[in-house]
Amino acid sequence: MYKRIFTAIDGSESAQRALDEAVKLAQVTDATVTAVCVVQHAAKLVDVGAGFVDEPPTTAASEAATAALEQAEERFRQARVKGVARAVDAWGEDVASVLSRAADECEADLIVIGTHGRRGWRRMLLGSVAESLVRMTEVPVLLVRHDPDAEYIPSGL
Repeated sequence: MYKRIFTAIDGSESAQRALDEAVKLAQVTDATVTAVCVVQHAAKLVDVGAGFVDEPPTTAASEAATAALEQAEERFRQARVKGVARAVDAWGEDVASVLSRAADECEADLIVIGTHGRRGWRRMLLGSVAESLVRMTEVPVLLVRHDPDAEYIPSGL
């Protein structure tokens, strides 16, 4: 069955649901879960003559990623599941490509990702990371749909 489960996290409710599903599957199959949060950085104008910066400034995206990673690690501890949570920077690359590459790097048997289930114009305008990931990866993908009208009770809490 599954031995390496990959999931994308970003602090959203749909990502939390996907993490919960990945953890449930890991409990049943004794798999390891890799939770990845992609950190996007806005393009900035840089003064080339200023030299190199040793450490990028803390941004809201980095802080949100840190919170999502800590939440995932806590979920692994609560469920007694082997897991690792890490952030990956997406310097100008689309999120789905970063996730696909990260899933390949950890040799995932399954990708679990949340989706907002947007339709119509909203989907066309905003796109879907989940849909793009499904199209570009050869790894099986489990989509966990977020229904904002349904009550959500996190498992294991």
